[in-house]
Amino acid sequence: MDITLHTAWTPGAIGDIAALHARHYADSHGFGAFFEAKVARELGDFILRFDPARDLFRCATGQGRVLGSLVLDCGEDPDSAHLRWFIMDPALRGRGLGRRWLDEAIALARRIGAPQIHLWTLADLDAAAHLYAAAGFTLTDEVEAEQWGRRVIERRLVLPLTA
Repeated sequence: MDITLHTAWTPGAIGDIAALHARHYADSHGFGAFFEAKVARELGDFILRFDPARDLFRCATGQGRVLGSLVLDCGEDPDSAHLRWFIMDPALRGRGLGRRWLDEAIALARRIGAPQIHLWTLADLDAAAHLYAAAGFTLTDEVEAEQWGRRVIERRLVLPLTA
């Protein structure tokens, strides 16, 4: 499969990334329209304030659509860079691209002096949990939530970057 990697917005990226998340989480967790709309809205807001000197945007396109994405949002909170919208279509999994993008995000956060990186994930995403643990993220909060249309356990993971 021919894959193109992007380091900035590309036409269709917001809709494709929202759709990739919506399809995946509808199938795996029963999430609905609220989730897809929230991803699209918040990603759109991020793209409008994206600063390549302090933020990271990665997406991979192939077959006419986005097949993977990762964002490090360093403009949202001065105390913590936020890792967001990290997802890979099954066609991209196992190739090391996600690990490479995560390493790039951590390197950028260190370079700009972010004190930490945080992310929110779900309790039953084992492959993601393994990737985050290998990078040094640790669990700081765990909450039961129903905001996505069904009850899930959300986990906040943090990677401290300063002593």
